[in-house]
Amino acid sequence: MRLKQTNHPLTPSMVDDLRLAASKMTGAERRSFQAEMCLKYCGGSARQTEIVFGWGRKNVQLGLHEKRTGIVCLGLQSVNSGCKKWEERYPIVAQSLKEIAEAHAQQNPTFNNPIAYTRLTAAEAIKQLRNLGYNGEEVPAASTMADILNRLGYRLRKVVKAKPKKKSRRRTLSSRI
Repeated sequence: MRLKQTNHPLTPSMVDDLRLAASKMTGAERRSFQAEMCLKYCGGSARQTEIVFGWGRKNVQLGLHEKRTGIVCLGLQSVNSGCKKWEERYPIVAQSLKEIAEAHAQQNPTFNNPIAYTRLTAAEAIKQLRNLGYNGEEVPAASTMADILNRLGYRLRKVVKAKPKKKSRRRTLSSRI
């Protein structure tokens, strides 16, 4: 088999630089770069690109197809990775939890931040959700419930009532101290 000759001679240092550049990229960006180099230096041949640069032939072919069609392929890893938050998995239960927490919430007396403080504990929130009829699978553990309440903007702290200012000891005219 005879490889296509290109008009652009590549030195070993140029090949190393292009390999390094490709190694810094991931996914569709890397495939696009490899396809560009394939077209520029190897006449559009994925096999020759594999020989010259050491890149996977299938990746280069996929990059060429993406370039030709304009459709970028996403891998299942990037689409389906990560664990969804409890609020996303159970939005109805999360709305019920917000209503329960809102009933027990109190604004910070100084009004210097938007955080609502609540007397509601994680265990009490779980108990109230179970009383509403949600089963064990939908209701998380106590430590997870505390994290969820924090994410929703409710801080699990004892609410301190606004304390009146102390009366200052003013000197009266009658005292000579």
